[in-house]
Amino acid sequence: MEIRRDDDDIEDMSSVTMGSMHIAGSNGFGHNIELMSQAYFRNRSSEINIDDDTSPSFERPLPIFLKFEDVQYKVRNSQDSPGNAVRAVVSKVALQLNTENGHYKHILRGITGSIGPGEILALMGPSGSGKTTLLKIIGGRLQDSVTGTVTYNNIPYSAALKRRIGFVTQDDVLFPQLTVEETLVFAAYLRLPNTMSMKQKYQRVEIIIEELGLERCRHTRVGGGLIRGVSGGERKRTSIGNEILVEPSLLLLDEPTSGLDSTSANRLVQILQGLAKAGRTIITTIHQPSSRMFHMFDKILLISEGLPVYYGKAREAMSYFSSLRFNPEIPMNPAEFLLDLATGQVNDISVPDDARRINGSPASEKDILKYIQLKYKMQLEPKEKEIHRCTNIPEHLQLAIQVKKDWSMTWGEQFCILFKRTYKERWRDYFDKLRLVQALGVALLLGLLWWKSKNGTEAQLRDQIGLMFYICIFWTSSSIFGAVYVFPFEKIYLVKERKADMYRLSVYYVCSTLSDMLAHILYPTCFMAIIYFMADFKRTAECFFLTLFATLLIAITSQGAGELFGAAVLSIKRSGMIASLILMLFLLTGGYYVQHIPKFMRWLKYISFMYYGFRLLLKVQYSGDQLYECESRGGCRTLQSSPSFDTVSLDGGLQEVWILLAMAVGYRLCAYVCLRKRINDCHL
Repeated sequence: MEIRRDDDDIEDMSSVTMGSMHIAGSNGFGHNIELMSQAYFRNRSSEINIDDDTSPSFERPLPIFLKFEDVQYKVRNSQDSPGNAVRAVVSKVALQLNTENGHYKHILRGITGSIGPGEILALMGPSGSGKTTLLKIIGGRLQDSVTGTVTYNNIPYSAALKRRIGFVTQDDVLFPQLTVEETLVFAAYLRLPNTMSMKQKYQRVEIIIEELGLERCRHTRVGGGLIRGVSGGERKRTSIGNEILVEPSLLLLDEPTSGLDSTSANRLVQILQGLAKAGRTIITTIHQPSSRMFHMFDKILLISEGLPVYYGKAREAMSYFSSLRFNPEIPMNPAEFLLDLATGQVNDISVPDDARRINGSPASEKDILKYIQLKYKMQLEPKEKEIHRCTNIPEHLQLAIQVKKDWSMTWGEQFCILFKRTYKERWRDYFDKLRLVQALGVALLLGLLWWKSKNGTEAQLRDQIGLMFYICIFWTSSSIFGAVYVFPFEKIYLVKERKADMYRLSVYYVCSTLSDMLAHILYPTCFMAIIYFMADFKRTAECFFLTLFATLLIAITSQGAGELFGAAVLSIKRSGMIASLILMLFLLTGGYYVQHIPKFMRWLKYISFMYYGFRLLLKVQYSGDQLYECESRGGCRTLQSSPSFDTVSLDGGLQEVWILLAMAVGYRLCAYVCLRKRINDCHL
């Protein structure tokens, strides 16, 4: 394989990188735009020339020049009761008038800045200052209650930007059971363009693994929680690799160095520098970087209590505050110095006389902070807004960013890849030893309790019917609780991947329900193969397979109900509670404990799949003209005459099959609708 680049392209790229460092001035930003746009369109089709079909081919990331001006964001105070209609109306009117009435908390109070390709902007500030909120707004993940303007090449956010933005959350959202390589490979197969072959996509993964230094842990599970896996730094690099696979134009990272040692953190920022030099715009939140790391950033935005304190080049931050006569009295890390100022703590910092005393009294921390914020408003903010007004983005860049990338794969291709990933992630749960012991152990226990059961007398018949109902209960509860927690547990993964437009939600849902269905078929089959013959049910092949089919139908319908309950609330605690209540309700109306339900409650049994499942098991196992009680004084009687079948016509056909099938499909359709609505409303 031979990779060739034109010399002019290399010169252009180096010029772009150098030009990217001159955005502080009004002319520098415009010059940078011109350089980047020329380089992108000159090289988009000829960046890499390949001689074989195993080499990944990528066009250079589309340059994104980000500008945000007077960004504000407010949320309702948690103590306000949403149930109070009068208070809700008053608060809504106050919000529309943009007045401060105590019912809303201002997270951001007017943030302005800009960043271009080749640069890294670090958002700094104390905890709770609004760094992550601003990052989410820039990434398009928060849009409600946001005022101000955020533009990308002078174009507001739209769905077309989803696949041009990479977002690395503070908590690494990665499937713990997959290895590092599997995580990146499945992401590459799903997200890279369909014009690339599978070999080219895999080769792209190899390049990312090498660039991020993940060779040593490529076959190690990611882990997390109670699952042992890779180290924190390796997990963070895997998260970054997951995003840069598709060459995003804008890369956003929330506290990427959190929990890492100094060496790992420095190495991570060096990786980000290399990514920026390739033409990406990178913004990261960071809490307290080392002095070495601080000087790796091109720009710094220092936020305190939702207000900007400093915005500009990192290397000019100290000189700016020195011009305001704020100077460290002892050697200090620049980042530590800035954070002290952002909190108003000036114990080891010299303060100008006009800020030291306010109206003759010693200035408090809040007074000093207000002084610094006022200076920013007077000196830095007008210059940045002037740059915004004087900067013109070429029309071709504005048009290019509005072009929405089509799905890289068809529905069927996405299904094949996602089904394989879902199975790999969950197969350890499917074949868990405890789950297998539970199914086989209960089957053996029931088989011993009902060993060679008979139905010759009324008492024996009642015992067999009780076993039938217990089988119905067991697989209903197992299937419901096996499915109800799936979507709540995977919510964070699904939200993250849907925000990145990684695949269609319908593909995910079908893959999830079909993959889980394997377990809901396997275990009941093993269960019935044991208990059917131990309990000495009717020994015909037809009856055995019909009984097995009825049990599987009950399990599959219950699985659909569990998915609906889980998708409706997307909460582990609430979904389990709802499933317990519904199971109790269906249990009581299933037709065993209470056959003659009062009229005003009778409608409940018609929505109970346990009611139909129990009737189906009885119809499969017994026939109305079958005789019993032949040794009694009255002589033989038919099973249909037994009080146990007062409400069941044993020869009435198997219409319950169609009802259960309709319920299984209906539950799943409702679950999909609920999942789509809830996921669209979720934010990470």
